Formats: sequence, C-alpha cells, structure tokens
Amino acid sequence: MRYLFLLLAIASLLCAQQPEKPEPQRKTEPPDSNRIPVLHQSVVVRATPVEVTIDRRNGEVIEKTLFSRDDQVFHLLDAGINAGQHEGGAKSVEIRRFGYNLDHGGVSGGLKVLADGVQMNQSTQGHGQGYLGPLKSITPELIREVNLINGPFSAEYGDFSGLGVVHIVTRESMPDEFTVRMQGGSFGTLRGFFAYSPNWRNTDALFAYEGSASDGPFVHPLGYRRDNVTINVTRHVSERRQVALKANGGRADSSSSGQLPLDLIETGQLDRFGAVDPTNGIRQWGGTLAGYWREEGAQGQVWKLDGFVSRMLFDHFMNFTYYLNDPVHGDAFQQHDSRLQEGANGQYLRPNRWLGASGYLSAGGNFHANQINVSLYPRVDREPTGVSTRANAGVTNGAGYAQQNVSLWGGRLLAGGGLRFDAFRFDVRDRVDPLASGIQTAGRWQPKANASLTPWQRTPLTFFFNYGRGISTADARAVIKRPEMERVATTDFLQSGAAWKASRVSFQAAAFRIARSHEQVYVPDDGSIEFRGPSRASGFEAKTSTEITHHLFLNAGVTKVWNAYYLGEPRVYVDSAPRFVANAGLTLTAWRGWSGSVRMRAINHYRLDGEDASVVAAGHTVYDVGVTRRLSPRAELSLAVDNLFNRQYYETQNYFESRLRGAAPMFRIHATPGYSRTMILGLAIRLGRK
Repeated sequence: MRYLFLLLAIASLLCAQQPEKPEPQRKTEPPDSNRIPVLHQSVVVRATPVEVTIDRRNGEVIEKTLFSRDDQVFHLLDAGINAGQHEGGAKSVEIRRFGYNLDHGGVSGGLKVLADGVQMNQSTQGHGQGYLGPLKSITPELIREVNLINGPFSAEYGDFSGLGVVHIVTRESMPDEFTVRMQGGSFGTLRGFFAYSPNWRNTDALFAYEGSASDGPFVHPLGYRRDNVTINVTRHVSERRQVALKANGGRADSSSSGQLPLDLIETGQLDRFGAVDPTNGIRQWGGTLAGYWREEGAQGQVWKLDGFVSRMLFDHFMNFTYYLNDPVHGDAFQQHDSRLQEGANGQYLRPNRWLGASGYLSAGGNFHANQINVSLYPRVDREPTGVSTRANAGVTNGAGYAQQNVSLWGGRLLAGGGLRFDAFRFDVRDRVDPLASGIQTAGRWQPKANASLTPWQRTPLTFFFNYGRGISTADARAVIKRPEMERVATTDFLQSGAAWKASRVSFQAAAFRIARSHEQVYVPDDGSIEFRGPSRASGFEAKTSTEITHHLFLNAGVTKVWNAYYLGEPRVYVDSAPRFVANAGLTLTAWRGWSGSVRMRAINHYRLDGEDASVVAAGHTVYDVGVTRRLSPRAELSLAVDNLFNRQYYETQNYFESRLRGAAPMFRIHATPGYSRTMILGLAIRLGRK
C-alpha cells in the first residue's frame, strides 16, 4: 500500500503546481455515420471486409485501462471471445470461441492473431499448436488499433484463421515527447511505462519500455515479472512513400500453481489459491526485428512490403496429473521450445473498374519459415531427469491470394470474392526416435465470397452474407508420425444477417454455421496424438453500439451456440467451451476531465465431456471498472477495480485423470482460479505536447 500513497502524493504535488485550465471551446461537428474515426482515438472492430462496421470502441478503453495482467486486452474486444489463464502469469491464454476450445489459439480452426503483420501463433510449439506466447511482448499503451474479422472471410490471412483474425496495430509515435505511467496495487502489483517520442522532421519515432511485476493472490507467490522494449522509426520519404524499422523484445517469468483439483477446493482440503506442485512456472524471452515499405500511387493504388525475423526461447515447467504415472517422483515435466522465424508479406491494393462497376483489388503473397528445437523432459523440481522427446523441426509456408470487391447499384450492393492457396513443408529430424523423422508437404485452396445489400437509400438497414474457408495446420511431428491423416484441417464458415447503422445507434444480428474437417492434434505434454473428427456448429451473434451522449457510449454483444457436435453415431458433443458468451461496456470519455468505463463479461456453464452431460464447468459473470481524472494538462490519475464484486470464479476448467500422493487415481475437474478483487492506482504524466 505504500506505493499507492506515494502515487497519491506525487499526484497532489502536480495538481498543486499546475492548476487545471478550462478546456477551450471546440467546434462540434454533426454526427456522420460514414466518417472514419481518428485512429489514435478509436479502436475499431471490423466484422468482415464488406460488412458495415458497427462495433466501435473509444480508444480510452485501452488507453486508460490499468492492466494488472497483459492478457486483459482480449477482455476489451467484446467480440464473443472467451479467454482465460491456465497459470495466472507468463503463459499464453486459452482461447474459446463459437463453441470450440482453440487451446492456445491454434486448434479447432484457430484464432489468428497478428501484431503489425507479424504472426503471433507459433506452429509446432513446445506447449501446443498455434501457441500465442509472443503476445506477452505487446505493451498496451502502444496499441493504436485492433481489427477483428469474425471468420475466415479475407483472403489475406491463412493458417489458424478458421474462427477469425485479430490484427493489432501499434503506434509509430506518441502525441507527447515524454510519457510516463506508474501504477501499483493489490497483490504486490507494480507496473511502469516510459516512452520517448522525439519530434523529428518527416520522421515518426518511438522508444518505449514497460516493466511489471505481481505476486497474484496465490499462497505461493506468482513472482511474475515482465520487461518489454519497443523501438519504431518511420521515415516519410515523400508524401506518398514511407519506410519503417521496428524492434521489439521482452522477457516474461513466473511461478504458478497450475490447474487445481476442484473437488479438493470444494471440500476445503485445498485453498482456492493454493498449489499441489509449487515448482510449476514459465520463463521465456524473445525479440523481433521488422521493417516495411509503403508507397501510394496517384490513382489510389498502394504497394506494401514488409519482413521480419524473430528469435524466441521458451521453457514451461508443469505437472498436470501429479502422481498418476509416477507414484514416487511425480509426473512433473519441462517443455522446451527454441525457435528462429523469418517472414515476408507483399501486397498490392488498387481501386478499379470491373464490368462497368467500381471495385477494389487486393492481391499479394506471404512467406513464413520456422526453425525449431522442441523437447520434453521429465523433471524433479526444475532439473531434467531424462529425455522424453526431442526434435528439430522446420515448417515453411508460402501463399498467394487475390480478392476483388465491387460496388453496384449506386453503392447499395457490395459484393466480393477471393481465392487463396497455401503450401506447407514439414521437416522433422527426431533426435530420440530416428524412425519418426521425415519430410511431408501439403497445400490447400481457400475460396471466399461475401455480399451486402442496402435496399433502401433512406433506411440504414443492410443485409449481408459471408462465406470463407479457413485452415489450420497440424504440428509437424504429428504430420510425420501419421502421414495418412489430415495435415491441414479446413473450416467452412457461413454467416448471414442484418445490420442497422444510424447516426448514433448500430445493431447487428447474424446466424452462423461452421463445418470443420477432422484434424490430428499433437499433445506435447506426453508426445501422443489426439484425433478430432468432422464437426458442425451453429448459432447466432447480436451486437449493438450506441452513442448515448457525446461523452457516453454503450456497446454490448452476445454469442449463442445452438449446437456443436462431431459427426457419427452415437453423437459426441464438442466440449470444453462455453456456448453462451456475453460482453458489455459503458464508457465515459472526456467529460469535465473525467473518463472511465464499466465492463461486464459472462459465460454460461458448459460441458467438459462430450459424452457425459453431467460433467460441466461453472459459468461466471465478472465486472471491471476503471476511472480516470485529468489533474492538469500534463497529468492524470487512474483507478481500476477488476472483479468489482469479488466473484469467486475459474478462468479455465478441464476434465482429466490425476492422482494425488498416496491416493487412488480418479477423473476430476481441474481449474485455474480467477483473480479476486484487484485494485490498481496509476499516475500518467505527459510532457512536450507535439
């Protein structure tokens, strides 16, 4: 608590030295539903390439939020995404969407996440296909824009895009030369952010550092520590030409309590924040160097070229089953992943005339290569005692695509279609079992089609239809071990609905149907392969965004899955993901020096066993609150309260067999507790307004 009093004292000094000046009168503009919001003031979630944009988030929801945990950015998207921690610290979140559990982002269709064009999903990863560990290096204050595509509807994106794409765009500069944010609060949470953004001629530059630490509410302190450094230099060579160089690096370390037996917690034998094996944890570090070139032509055409190289080391110390397989020493293991990645993207955009109609062409190609050293070791404490699996894997992906959108009937009918082809090469050199080595290839076509119709000029009602085929690859080790199985799974996604967009109110309702081909999933915890057959899911989404006043905004959304099951008899249902996800947020912005938001997220209880409906995970409803007061033109004080009503809930729940020391093995639910009420106080100082 001494840090809170220190921040308050500094805030009082600033307020006394720099009395607040009245805000200058600004001209107000009439509301215009077609006006594009300024990027640094808004976070826009786009549903599809041609669908009306209706989900608008004021940027203060991210800018003003005091993040006590870095994965909270998913909680702010309000897009039917349910994300939860397995460990409470440095590990990637578990993603659940449209009734499917995507593990850490890469299976059951996948959710593709990019930051400035660099793919965050890691293939053939030590802890699971499509692992989103690199997200730990993104600093929330540097997020400028977040774009969401609700399904595989854009030809620009390939692997892991079956259930949507989240593209995070970071800032190239800050509005002030110096920005400092200090925050502290519950559970020993401390966080600092510093940015220097010089006012150079024809150049946007940014140098930023973020450091955070927290012990969490756990009996055995989390010991979470994260450090990130970000550098960007963007040179405006001319009015229409830009070149940029970006560098980002960071590390994240933590201990963890892991997933705990829920039956022991309910009977009082284990504290909700206790531990069975306190030696669990994660350590990782990595860095990315990227550059891009962009040029605009006189007729509106745009050329883009970017490339990156990244390096990452990852070690995960875990024990899911305790003493199930080894009653003496326990089942603790270490997952190791060391990788080098290279990638390049080229894109050409051009407005055109197509069969007498105006249109827009997007065409390009992608290249992504991974060289990976991936291993699994049994351990005692954190010392390896042997080698279970070890392999050198190379995964290479090359792709080309084109998508054409056209505007017809005076702009009331928008239609588009696209095609993408991805080719993959899987190369594994197994260092334990040489017979499990080999090379395999695969390729998939992915068609796209979409249309939106606004029948009446004076009625802002739009009907839309979207179709896309997305893909998700298997772990390279699974491809080599079972070459007869499907190497690249497909997701056919159909969406149809209507959107109403007036000056201050937007509403959308859409039904969807998902058809998944079967896939094989490599389980890195024990080196086994899990088979998932063809599946079907259907449901609907409804979203609204309302400008109540010029300072008060409401956005809300609900996703309901009617059914999700595997083909075949007897019927087995898709498990481990909620079928009801709801989000809502009430945001106050720039009202007499006050800003803030109240946010709600909820899921229903859901089944954890595809055959036994009695095995279910508990649902929850959680409220978070944030308030910011501008003390002076250069300082503001913020307070955040996460889990306002101190709801006892669990972020992730899984059903599997485990054994405690000296007890009989049993199938049980294992859960990771959500944080209890967390209070964070922060002070932001900005100097040298540009």
